[in-house]
Amino acid sequence: MDALVNFDQRDQLAEDVGDVSAIDLVDEEGEPLDVATFDGRPWRGAVDIVTAGYPCQPFSVAGKRRGADDPRHLGLIEPRVEALIAATGIDFRIGGNRAFYVPAHDYVQVPPPQAYFEPINWHRTALHELGHASGAPHRLNRDLSGSFGSKKYAFEELIAEINAAFCCASLGITPTVRHADYIGSWLEVLREDNRAIVRAASQASKAADWLLAFAPDDADQTSRVEPACDRRVA
Repeated sequence: MDALVNFDQRDQLAEDVGDVSAIDLVDEEGEPLDVATFDGRPWRGAVDIVTAGYPCQPFSVAGKRRGADDPRHLGLIEPRVEALIAATGIDFRIGGNRAFYVPAHDYVQVPPPQAYFEPINWHRTALHELGHASGAPHRLNRDLSGSFGSKKYAFEELIAEINAAFCCASLGITPTVRHADYIGSWLEVLREDNRAIVRAASQASKAADWLLAFAPDDADQTSRVEPACDRRVA
């Protein structure tokens, strides 16, 4: 019998993706382990997967070719964010139903915007995962070795999410999900370190600066961008 989900459950699945450990989701070649056909066989092939009622980019050759250029995403991704992603040169894949960054293979994957009940929240997820990617050795060289649930992992999650908040504010994007709620969940892991949020914010500011340097200088978008994003942490 097929399992059904309502809109709230779908929203929850699509948005609570920042805490997924990519190590457990891919094989030694960097291909996903959790993608299967409808009859349960491991998925491989040049067909589209259906996510939330929409076809989305799979990990097929065709899917990798089209990526964010798939016309089905048109109008759902903010142009400045789309341009920023392309300018970073990071391998950015759209597809599946989870979001993660794989340090070993240096690529980001996020579900398609259509998988979100409110597609504006896709940008928060994308910028979160790009925040992780900014820590690669050939970029800002942060420690990305923490396993899920560890203090190192929690600290990196704080960095990525605060970075996403900074980037969203600077780009004039207002997600309906709260950055503070996600940040608070990881602060609990670091509750004995009362300086963790300050140290994480410092690293997040560097990540945001690195990413925002790739944002296009579009005069038509000036009114949507905050002239000075206050990055102080209370």
